[in-house]
Amino acid sequence: MNGQTPMGLAAAAAAAVRPCRRRLLSSASTAGSKTAAGTATPLFPRLPHPHHPPYGRRLPFLVSAASQSQASQTGPDAPPTHIPVPIPSDPRAAVSGNLPFFDRVLFPDSFPLDTRPTKEDEDSSVQADEAVAPAPPVREETETEREAWRLLRRAVVSYCGEPVGTVAAEDPECTETLNYDQVFIRDFVPSALAFLMRGETEIVRNFLLHTLQLQSWEKTVDCYSPGQGLMPASFKIRTVPLDENNEGFEEVLDPDFGEAAIGRVAPVDSGLWWIILLRAYCKITGDNALLERVDVQTGIQLILSLCLSDGFDMFPTLLVTDGSCMIDRRMGIHGHPLEIQALFYSALRCSREMLVVNDGSKNLIRAINNRLSALSFHIREYYWVDMKKINEIYRYKTEEYSHDATNKFNIYPEQIPSWLVDWIPEKGGYLIGNLQPAHMDFRFFSLGNLWAIASSLTTPKQAEGILSLIEEKWDDLVANMPLKICYPAMEDDEWRIITGSDPKNTPWSYHNGGSWPTLLWQFTLACIKMGRPELARRAIAVAEERLSDDKWPEYYDTRSGRFIGKQSRSYQTWTIAGFLTSKMLLENPELASILTCDEDLELLEGCACCLSKKRTRCSRRAAMPHAG
Repeated sequence: MNGQTPMGLAAAAAAAVRPCRRRLLSSASTAGSKTAAGTATPLFPRLPHPHHPPYGRRLPFLVSAASQSQASQTGPDAPPTHIPVPIPSDPRAAVSGNLPFFDRVLFPDSFPLDTRPTKEDEDSSVQADEAVAPAPPVREETETEREAWRLLRRAVVSYCGEPVGTVAAEDPECTETLNYDQVFIRDFVPSALAFLMRGETEIVRNFLLHTLQLQSWEKTVDCYSPGQGLMPASFKIRTVPLDENNEGFEEVLDPDFGEAAIGRVAPVDSGLWWIILLRAYCKITGDNALLERVDVQTGIQLILSLCLSDGFDMFPTLLVTDGSCMIDRRMGIHGHPLEIQALFYSALRCSREMLVVNDGSKNLIRAINNRLSALSFHIREYYWVDMKKINEIYRYKTEEYSHDATNKFNIYPEQIPSWLVDWIPEKGGYLIGNLQPAHMDFRFFSLGNLWAIASSLTTPKQAEGILSLIEEKWDDLVANMPLKICYPAMEDDEWRIITGSDPKNTPWSYHNGGSWPTLLWQFTLACIKMGRPELARRAIAVAEERLSDDKWPEYYDTRSGRFIGKQSRSYQTWTIAGFLTSKMLLENPELASILTCDEDLELLEGCACCLSKKRTRCSRRAAMPHAG
């Protein structure tokens, strides 16, 4: 890959990953073909636990400090020595490298997984048997959880006999499938996490490699092709005839890069979610062989090259069109929406960990570090609002022309909406939804704020403030079903102008203030990271009371989330998976580390302002953690 152009990288990826094809004989073929066709494509396989060595295994993100010290003393060529690690009394201690707790989570039947006991150990254990406290019993799953697992496995689809993802929804009562029978990258993430935390890693590995294969496909809309690093929004498995006689068939992956989507919008967030999931998979499995593959490294570089390409924008935030993320319809989020910026920052942090450093990647890694530094400062400084900041905006002077202007984006105080004046609490705050010249979108967007916490895009003090605001405004943001996708809803003329009178995004429905249960797992992740698991338990309890009885809907309507969405699909897969992932994260909080990022103070050390002698004032200090 040294010195290759994006075209060369794409060629390398295409050569490294071959499409998987399986010939399916038709019923007109031999008698034995019926058996072959019947066994070739199991639709809903039950995935077994992977084989587990009898005396434990080491995962790279859970290696103890003792084992690292042992390796440094014996040298790299010495045979590995298993060092017993005590079971932590506090589950959070497992984050720092106590493997047995993690093994207890994934393989309770085979625990304990320490060293092979010696004869002396056996004798002493018999004598001290009564004094040793028994291992805590594994919690039995509730009926709601068992139902959720049955439904999640029912949503699994296979390609060439191997599981590759889960469909968006498996609603037997709905005759119009639209694109809900496809595997969406963003929708599959909570499903992947649930399978990973259960020890079923094959489906995630297959998903990562097959979507990577689709990245190099040609995609064209009206004779125009987007960048090579674009990941598809979704894909579907189709069976097509091999010839005109229909005597043989083959399975093919049919991706959608936005050319068939409503509004023909490219999925900007797909590649970002793919990188985040890749890191989670590698951290929990230790599959470094997959990470170091040429096609995987090339895929990461193509996504980043597309996101980091030069343009006309003056800001480090990613410029996108409306509908390019989870909110995939016209909702006035074009420009620099918070959701994209939080995912972008997280993907950059993840990529920096995973990229192999060589002559071909050094410039890219340097560009990543520069963008991370600028992006973290920009979001912390300009997107954050609390009572103090809003009062400051209220007193802004406009039309300032200078390098040290206070109102850098020429925001007019009249933009502060009337609802915000009474809604913002005395304690706490949040990141606004969007920022552009002369425009601030003051709506609260849940996904962007929660993922900013998980990725450490916010300062610790700001992260605490966001959770404090959610707790203070619980009746507005959670109420009868977690969690509002945005608050408040657009109504009346604002709804007609911004959405174009979208009949699906009516006030307090769908993307316009609807309540989305799938956001529960991201809320749980943020609460665990900030040491507030009681908030997550409270939200999960609210959801668990209704989800099963309501047939696991996609979203809920009304201001308090009382009604099932008027166009909501039942048995929505990411609703099911989000609930399961939330429960598993809350029970095993140390697993949150596969998704979160710690604060990186080095990112805030360098400042581009120092390069300019014209700059007499820099507000970077305000973005440092101690400043909040």
